[in-house]
Amino acid sequence: MSAEPEESAMVDHLPTPEFMTINGRSIRLARGGATEGVPILLTSPWPESIYAFRKIWPKLAELGPLIAVDLPGFGRSEAGPSDLTPQGMGTFYVRLLDELGLGTCHVVAPDVGTAASLFAAASAPDLFATLTVGSGATDMSLVGDRLRQIIEGPEEAINPGDDAAPVVEVIKALIETQPPQEVMEDYRLSSADGRYIEAAAYVRAYPKDLPMLQGIAESIRTPVLVLSGRTDPLVPPANGDLLERILPNCRHLILESGHFVWEDAADDYARHVASWIASNGASA
Repeated sequence: MSAEPEESAMVDHLPTPEFMTINGRSIRLARGGATEGVPILLTSPWPESIYAFRKIWPKLAELGPLIAVDLPGFGRSEAGPSDLTPQGMGTFYVRLLDELGLGTCHVVAPDVGTAASLFAAASAPDLFATLTVGSGATDMSLVGDRLRQIIEGPEEAINPGDDAAPVVEVIKALIETQPPQEVMEDYRLSSADGRYIEAAAYVRAYPKDLPMLQGIAESIRTPVLVLSGRTDPLVPPANGDLLERILPNCRHLILESGHFVWEDAADDYARHVASWIASNGASA
């Protein structure tokens, strides 16, 4: 495992990222927060990156050490052949926590991190104090039309080209609070040069992996908070309702937002996550 600093610093409150080699993959992460307390791991949504957490970082930084990670194939991290399914990414989660030496931690895993972190919690429950998920599909019957097209459509129809400029336009159309230019550029680079198609393989595995996740849901004892956007067109709140029904220890809250809840409803999102973590899953 090796680390080297990235040249450019994070905007706003996040520290300068670094790259680490974990299980043969170059993984981008940023570290900060308090020096004591239970660590908090945040994993990036798609098609964004760890820049997505810039607004909620200050509130969570009061609670313990923070580590924001671009999952393999997302953001600016490399993927291995086994990573780009929810079940495979769940295996990587466990390896990541081991490599980082975090021990038991709180995990904030919106969007694509939802299914992966639940698979991980099922296989290694002692590593997870709490989970915060949401805005991630849980059943194919509940996904929005745009996400369904990515999952089921021909690959050539979802290819945004090498510069990935169309991805930026989609984010602009779906997000209410426009990110700074340097953040949007990072989102573009996270999907450029074939990275979008590579990452899409993950959601294209949903028809196979989501039924498996539902099958093991009853075994997941970790306290789970699901935060959904009321008007999310990609992953409607019904996906969170399903988790609340099938997980033994789960609470679902719906915030006034679209898909990008952690950006468009950042204050409420951070408040609920902080309360969930501080109470070890007793209150959000």
